[in-house]
Amino acid sequence: TRSLSITSAEKSFETAQGEKVTLPCTFVLSEEDEGPLDIEWVLIPADNQKKEQIIIMYAVDRIYNHYYAAMTGRMQFTNPDPRSGDGSLDILNLKSADTGTYQCKVKKAPGVQSQKIQLTVHVKPARTKCSVEGSQEIGKDITLKCASQEGSPLLSYDWRRVSGTQELPATSMLNKNTGELLLKNASQDYSGTYNCVASNRVGTDECSVELNVTPPINTAGIIAGAIVGTLLGLCILAFLVFCCCKKHREKKYEKEVHHDIREDVPPPKSRSSTARSYIGSNRSSLGSMSPSNMEGYTKTPYSQVPSEDFERTPGQNPTFAPSKVAAPNLSRMGAVPVMIPAQSKDGSIV
Repeated sequence: TRSLSITSAEKSFETAQGEKVTLPCTFVLSEEDEGPLDIEWVLIPADNQKKEQIIIMYAVDRIYNHYYAAMTGRMQFTNPDPRSGDGSLDILNLKSADTGTYQCKVKKAPGVQSQKIQLTVHVKPARTKCSVEGSQEIGKDITLKCASQEGSPLLSYDWRRVSGTQELPATSMLNKNTGELLLKNASQDYSGTYNCVASNRVGTDECSVELNVTPPINTAGIIAGAIVGTLLGLCILAFLVFCCCKKHREKKYEKEVHHDIREDVPPPKSRSSTARSYIGSNRSSLGSMSPSNMEGYTKTPYSQVPSEDFERTPGQNPTFAPSKVAAPNLSRMGAVPVMIPAQSKDGSIV
């Protein structure tokens, strides 16, 4: 005989992650139910081969909630005294892993009743990002993209324009499942701010993007400018290399000239010094001259400029014939002019 009855009717719940849910389990007892009251909440696994997992239990006027570690501290009876006819279960701070089938069992002999409830925990859309794909030029096809980094399926996307006419262009094509908005043959009127809304059963999230449609870029001018700039840079580089090479050659030439001057080579002898030494020696010898030895000296010509030949040995000195050549200008050679006696035809000294 089943006199006990469960009065709660809801059998399915969808809620968001992080929120709280109350799984109802209200019941009514009859006079025939005289046994002890037992209330159990169990989680039915998706795999039928696995056993049911007890979550929380009320028995013999006590509550036992240590059976399911995954929900420890996050579950409790809605009414602290389930004997009042309310055995509902509160689950706090829901997680996506809490999704599953829950069963409430109420026993009071001879009555026994149970009820299953399906709980689905969704994740709200979050970290939604908008972007523009394609060249933002007049006449091009532009795609606006929208995607949420978080969120349980099925996610749905919707675009709207929040500036200007606040209406999507007539050529636009929206894919609500992928979040792509295609703008074909874009014109400058398409420019503005666009907003995307991502949504699922438990929440929404938004993002915005700015579209600026401009005339095509003059690529020919850019290429020409790049070429001219490159050539100018190469010319400057060549000029710098030329200057460096020229400077290097000049330094190398100066270094070579400096090494060609040898300090250990004696300087050439001066003709004037040779002449002075020769004349000086003759003056010393004239001081001891007498008329008897003048004859030998008159045969030596003094009209020629002394040279390095006077440095030869006495046996190598050539004999010069007397001549009427004028005496050399010894003052240019740094020597003092000397009066040389001569012998006349009659033998007298003049």
